[in-house]
Amino acid sequence: MGIRIVQKSDPSTRRRGAKVALVLAGGAVSGGAYKIGGLKALNDYLVNLDATDFDLYVGLSAGSILAASLAADISPEELLKSLSGESEVVSQLKPVDFFYPNFDEVLGIPGEIARDLWGFVPNALGTLLAHYPNVRAETVAAIEAFRDKPSYSGLERIVLPTAEALGTVVKLPSVFDYLPGGLFDNRRIERYFRENLEHLGLPNDFQGLRARTGRDLFVTATNLDNAERVVFGAGEDETLSISEAIQASTALPGFYKPARLRGVDYVDGAVRRTASLDVAVEHGADLVICYNPLRPFHNHVPIKYDEASGEWKSTKSRLADRGIVIIISQVIRTLLHTRLHYAMDQYAADPNFHGDIILVEPTSYEYRFFDINPLAFWKRVQAAQHGFFSVQRSIRRRFKEIEGVLALYGIEMSSKYVDEDIREMRHAEDIREVADILQTPSPAHVASGI
Repeated sequence: MGIRIVQKSDPSTRRRGAKVALVLAGGAVSGGAYKIGGLKALNDYLVNLDATDFDLYVGLSAGSILAASLAADISPEELLKSLSGESEVVSQLKPVDFFYPNFDEVLGIPGEIARDLWGFVPNALGTLLAHYPNVRAETVAAIEAFRDKPSYSGLERIVLPTAEALGTVVKLPSVFDYLPGGLFDNRRIERYFRENLEHLGLPNDFQGLRARTGRDLFVTATNLDNAERVVFGAGEDETLSISEAIQASTALPGFYKPARLRGVDYVDGAVRRTASLDVAVEHGADLVICYNPLRPFHNHVPIKYDEASGEWKSTKSRLADRGIVIIISQVIRTLLHTRLHYAMDQYAADPNFHGDIILVEPTSYEYRFFDINPLAFWKRVQAAQHGFFSVQRSIRRRFKEIEGVLALYGIEMSSKYVDEDIREMRHAEDIREVADILQTPSPAHVASGI
């Protein structure tokens, strides 16, 4: 199932003046179009509430980009336009903003090696000369023993006297010390948001955004050195600007180098928590809608024993056959999905929680996200379309239940405009038509002035 609901409020009582939160979980920033397409579908189901009108937003990892955009009154449709450079509100979010190489560290590696060797070689020679008599005697004895009885342990004993002598005085350099902290540098993501907030005339700080828009924004990241979660937002940690908090939260380990901001190294917010539902609840949210675009894919692989070859075989492709990227993706999805549902279990069992949580995810058979090449930005419309259909399929299966929960908060739902979008996309003659459909706001929101 793609929807999970934890309903702890009194279903017979309408919740007037309740605080409604939108929590956007993680996922690779390069899959942005897919996630925005999913948000577009969710938004089109809502009749009298727009995605930019929630009281509170929580974002981590790639979700921090979307949460900050919505809190700044940038709609899903406008975000889709920004990917292709068609937005008149915000500048284009270009591939180079996501995939800017980690030049600083990579280009600095030769110099770092040279500096270390410059210090290591003289110290090493001095140490060997000082220990020469003992090292020579032990090494000669080890060589003679190895000649009489060759073995791997014998080889170790030949090298050991020299290694021990060097290790007592100087640190032996390791090749792993020279690997860069990540393939890419996400500072351009920070610059993008800083410049666009300035262009929109919005403050680049959490307190200022709250004062200007009436909306709360919280962004989570992980402090690399102490492994603790950091929540950035008004009334929480306010040491970073909004754009810096986004940089911290999106620093996916290995993909991006850690974001060093004001002397602290931060990595992806999803390292510590999958969605940080507790942030929304602790800040007074009565209804939490959480969108998690990543979940593990259920790849049904029938196995049969082939007597001719004596092997177990399958006619269907296994995920492992598609390489390390797919394997890592499935493992990360499993980890994040499991932790998120564990948090849902905790709220379901907590007698002190009296709110409602609606978790929106793709179904376990959603294979399309696996087929999206994150480097193929020219396929962003197809990716957005897949995200739209993914959320539509999940909500359609539990529409009545979701509608009932939202009605308690005075939020109306309708499938009318989503169904119309789907029909139009299926009859679209080209991808440009599909883009126009996805970039057009829901008539319900336009008519009501939302």
